[in-house]
Amino acid sequence: MKHRVLLLSACALPAIANAQVTAEEDAIVVTGVPLVDDVHDVATPVTVIAGDDLVHRRQATIGETLASEPGINADTFGGGASRPVIRGQTSPRVRVLADGAEIQDASAISPDHAIAAEPLLLRRIEILRGPSALLYGGGAIGGAVNLIDEKVPTEQPKGGIDGVVELRAGSNDEERAAVGGITVGLGNFALRAEGVYRDTENYRVPDLGEVAGSYNKSRTATLGGSWVGDDGYFGVAYTRQRSEYGLPGHSHEYEGCHPHGSSIHCGGHDDADDDHGHEEEEHHEPPYVKLRSDRFDIRGEYRNPIAAIESVRLRAGITDYEHDEIEHAEDGHDHDHAEDGVATTFKNKGYDARLEVEHAPIGGLNGIIGVQTSRSKFSALGSDAFLPESTTHNTGLFLMERLGVGPVTLELAARQDWQKIETTLDREAEHSPLSLSGAAIWESGNGYSVAFSLSRSQRAPNTQELFARGVHLATNTYELGDAALDEETSLSAGLTFRKTTGATTFTFGLFHNDFDGYIFADTLDRFEDFRLIRYTQADARFTGIDGEITHEFGSGVAVTLLGDYVRAKLKDGLGNVPRIPAGRLGARVEGGTGPLHADLEYYRTFGQDSIADFETETGGYNMVNATIAYRLPVATDGKTELFVRATNLLDERAYNHASFIKEAAPLRGRNLLFGLRAGF
Repeated sequence: MKHRVLLLSACALPAIANAQVTAEEDAIVVTGVPLVDDVHDVATPVTVIAGDDLVHRRQATIGETLASEPGINADTFGGGASRPVIRGQTSPRVRVLADGAEIQDASAISPDHAIAAEPLLLRRIEILRGPSALLYGGGAIGGAVNLIDEKVPTEQPKGGIDGVVELRAGSNDEERAAVGGITVGLGNFALRAEGVYRDTENYRVPDLGEVAGSYNKSRTATLGGSWVGDDGYFGVAYTRQRSEYGLPGHSHEYEGCHPHGSSIHCGGHDDADDDHGHEEEEHHEPPYVKLRSDRFDIRGEYRNPIAAIESVRLRAGITDYEHDEIEHAEDGHDHDHAEDGVATTFKNKGYDARLEVEHAPIGGLNGIIGVQTSRSKFSALGSDAFLPESTTHNTGLFLMERLGVGPVTLELAARQDWQKIETTLDREAEHSPLSLSGAAIWESGNGYSVAFSLSRSQRAPNTQELFARGVHLATNTYELGDAALDEETSLSAGLTFRKTTGATTFTFGLFHNDFDGYIFADTLDRFEDFRLIRYTQADARFTGIDGEITHEFGSGVAVTLLGDYVRAKLKDGLGNVPRIPAGRLGARVEGGTGPLHADLEYYRTFGQDSIADFETETGGYNMVNATIAYRLPVATDGKTELFVRATNLLDERAYNHASFIKEAAPLRGRNLLFGLRAGF
């Protein structure tokens, strides 16, 4: 059966990043999570995608890989960039982590900036929602996506060697991809090497043909090693990523626009003979991004160092990230970029380190205390730069304690951060956000449980919200920051109902977030597709529900009903929050016999008419996907599989309301992905 478990309940558990998943025939077991013994005791709201389910569903971007999960969408931007949207929130309120450490790229700045992580090299993805993510910082008010890879071995491979090779080919965008990884044990040492090669062309949309600039070409390679002993491990890995992808909808026809107070002035656009008109722009190939990321990951765990401490965990990352946004030469219509010019270069150099200590039980209390520190030096240089150079320092202290009282488990967690941003404008900003959360989880003893959580979380504004000023052509906006912005504060309540045993299982989560000083991009004026926005604060409410219910029949067939909905409004009659995904409702049928496994899923994305000022309504669509997988009878212990994953079988033209460029880059049309995966 599918290798996935949806766990939604209450409070924060910082070391979920270190959980290890062991896939069995019909279930997935989460092990190594401090403070709990098995999956039924986990109080943290987290969706875990692993095993075959992850292999079949992963795409070129993290957002697209997760977009069909209840409560999760994506702010798609063509074929090269897509960030996850959790319960209506995306970056900077959703953090993407590499095994608990921050991925320091430029994805928080703009939806056209890719997350510097490779889905094809992941072993597991954990999605933490609500209070569960707060110990990763107030910036994770919406949630956190934790990417679990194998670059630093945590144990010796069975038989001394372990590896996998995968080949993939897609029909819609002519995807060609190869994945390989191998781990070798040498005494107490384990060495890891892995890599990905991917090429995709522009994808196609029903009735519209190719989406110009939706191609994606990437290369990723990792070398890692660790010392593994009976009481833990310590290792280092180096990852080099190079990619190139197009920017659909990116246009220079508005680059002369500028603000006059709260109005936007685009001189010359009323002239039909303007040299920057639509007709000439159609002859130009969209710009593209060349991304370079070099990263070192340092990870370790030491179990039972002294009687009072059960474990010490270290997660750290050192990143040197850079990407160029490049304009094609006037006559450039191919991929020979010799004459192309760099418009803007984004750089981010920094580190992030996190140390967690789990103490032994004290009077029935189990707990974790930790510290996290990071430094990020960010710059945007070039003709289209709209941000000053800045250095952000952040230090956080966090604590979580858990106490069982009969059938009820109580959890309390807190995190205090200190953030300082210095810029080349001789301006700086300091904030000290504080986040607190608590939960009570009642378990009946027969598989049913109810969890109630409360949290107060704060997020400090980032450099873009404070100091942006200039044309941002990727999103067709002129951005104005506000250095006077204060922390935004969210008071959140969550109620989760869960059944984990028997033929019928379910998880339903209700949530309500009440924001004081919600920071958002307020559209002041619009000319055609170009908008003048100013980052401002207003009170807001987010309310919603997500979940799923599954019934397994005796024949080995399982049927799942799933859905999600979120309503987000600004208070005081200011309207709706922009780009909130529409509600969805769907079903999935899956089953198998012997080496054959198949699933069929359908969901309806409803139209979105609860829109913000200057937004347009988005129509609904139907999505039908299917998978057929067959374990080949070869001598690899059943690890060789041939699979076909079909998406958008109805070939519907679908528009994503959460996307900044929904009209320029609708979702991909019908696609058949063929894969061959062999383990050894």
